[in-house]
Amino acid sequence: MRLYEIVYILDPALDEAGVNAKLDKHHGLITGAGGEIVAVDHWGARQLAYPVRKQRTGYYVVAHFHAPAESLAELERQLKLDEEVLRYLLVLNEGEPTSGLSLVADLPPSSHEARDQDDDEEDDEEDDEDDRDADDDSPPEFSGGRGRRRRHEGPAVTLLNYKDVSTLSRFLTEAGKILPKRTTKVTARFQRQLGTAVKRARYLALIPYVRDHEV
Repeated sequence: MRLYEIVYILDPALDEAGVNAKLDKHHGLITGAGGEIVAVDHWGARQLAYPVRKQRTGYYVVAHFHAPAESLAELERQLKLDEEVLRYLLVLNEGEPTSGLSLVADLPPSSHEARDQDDDEEDDEEDDEDDRDADDDSPPEFSGGRGRRRRHEGPAVTLLNYKDVSTLSRFLTEAGKILPKRTTKVTARFQRQLGTAVKRARYLALIPYVRDHEV
């Protein structure tokens, strides 16, 4: 059985007993099919990045569980029928913790420098192609010209958690668009992971689709 992660956004009107009863009901479908609940993390009531079903707050719960793939269809059917589940996201877990934190690598300075040099060589090879394929999401202007582009600062992120709003925000423009790789100087693989993470975070109302959605 594979490890899955599910994020619930529940009706904020539910009290603690109501939330636990709701989780017991849905998690019972998992255990009844031979699965196992590994972890449950109550984030509690949070403001949504944009209204969902006319609600501006939601009660977030994150759970990890093992389950046979054939049991997921019934779980999702029940979740879609539950009016007190404002939204949910069910995905394969790739190692993300239940909390909104990414996993970072505490690399020595020499490793950082080697990684940065490798990224520079890769990006230099792709710059010409990027310029030819420039789209509406052009990067913001930075002082110092083309040779002084902004680099993402901080420890190397080894696993980008889509629930980590703080880290995701460092790769977004003020308008809420994803900064291009030629601006942030991350690897192509990380850029693909970033795109997936941002889409999931937007769906879960953790970040807005556009800044006009701020409440």
